[in-house]
Amino acid sequence: MAIKFQYNKTSLGELGKQLKMRQKALPTIKSKESALRSEVKKAKDSAGDYQRQLEALKQRYDYMVSLWGEFDTDLLRIADIELSVQKIAGVRTPQLSEVKFEQKPYDLFSSPVWYADGVEILKNLARLGIEYEVYNRKMELLDFARRKTTQKVNLYEKVQIPGYEDAIRKIKRFMEDEENLSKSAQKIVKTKQQQAGEGSML
Repeated sequence: MAIKFQYNKTSLGELGKQLKMRQKALPTIKSKESALRSEVKKAKDSAGDYQRQLEALKQRYDYMVSLWGEFDTDLLRIADIELSVQKIAGVRTPQLSEVKFEQKPYDLFSSPVWYADGVEILKNLARLGIEYEVYNRKMELLDFARRKTTQKVNLYEKVQIPGYEDAIRKIKRFMEDEENLSKSAQKIVKTKQQQAGEGSML
């Protein structure tokens, strides 16, 4: 990124302001990146935990696979999933508040004995599956924000701050050279005037 500037004091002052602003913001952005990195890991670990619990629960009830054919699939459905918003390092992420189920009544005497357990198993499987999806989404959102923050850190650290410093150095050198030239010119003029003054005295 080429930084546009002019060789004057106004431009020097403006570049100085821009440089200070970035130098001041950099530690904050770096700490945000670090916080996001840690939160991405937490969300990923939580998603992994829910996935493992889900798999473990499925395996625990593998022996019931043949019974599920008898299960009335209209007996239970998810009526609503309530999510809230949790802000993590300035990023809005979903948080599962509640899973609401709609359960149809069934006859305890004519239905198989395991129906009550089956309903609870399905509720647990659904909850774990939804928690996994929520944490997965949370991880995606946080990771996206982390990548954007890392880009900003790199932009400031590797491009903009060195660019502004270089531009400021160039302006200062130019202004010093101009000042030296001006002093030299003044000396020459003074010397010529002195010589002219001495010549007229002769």
